[in-house]
Amino acid sequence: MTQPFTPPVKNKTAFNCPHCNAFAKQFWSPLHINNPGSPGMLPLSEFSSATCSNCQQQSFWKDDAMFYPDATTAPLPNQDLPEDIKADYQEARQITNKSPKGAAALLRLVIQEICVHLGEKGKDLNKDIGSLVKKGLPAKIQKALDVVRVIGNQSVHPGQIDLNDDPATTAKLFELVNFIADKMITEPNQIDKLFDGLSDGKKEAIEKRDKQ
Repeated sequence: MTQPFTPPVKNKTAFNCPHCNAFAKQFWSPLHINNPGSPGMLPLSEFSSATCSNCQQQSFWKDDAMFYPDATTAPLPNQDLPEDIKADYQEARQITNKSPKGAAALLRLVIQEICVHLGEKGKDLNKDIGSLVKKGLPAKIQKALDVVRVIGNQSVHPGQIDLNDDPATTAKLFELVNFIADKMITEPNQIDKLFDGLSDGKKEAIEKRDKQ
């Protein structure tokens, strides 16, 4: 199951570190430069750094944006995703800071691939998600798709994502992908493992009950 992810945010006291990816406390401090004309250091008001309490590595920020390391601020993929789908998800993670529009395009492909993996046609996300809802996906997923403009608006065909999405919308897409994977892949796998762990006698009793 996907682990909770808290992206790096300026002055936030704890988030998933862009170096070690651990959720850890962050210690913030302003950056300074040497002042040749007088003793001491001059503060750079627009620059700051955060030190991770887990790995002791620093991230550097200008105003509200992290400029080092050049790392993704998106969550890791659900580990139960098929490897080919996971690869597309990881590619979206790698470019999300530099190109939210490109990441959104890849994430639309990832959602489409998940739908195909789950037995849907993969041509119209709106219809595919509606079908998955009938198979057990929470109906609120359809509302989530509305939020990230998967269903479309005046400039976008039905079932497509507006590729002018901003970073906040792209972040919601990452969450949506992992939520679908949790509900439709991870949780059924966990239930199957629990059932497989039952004794043969208990399984036979369940089969007899279901035939009645």
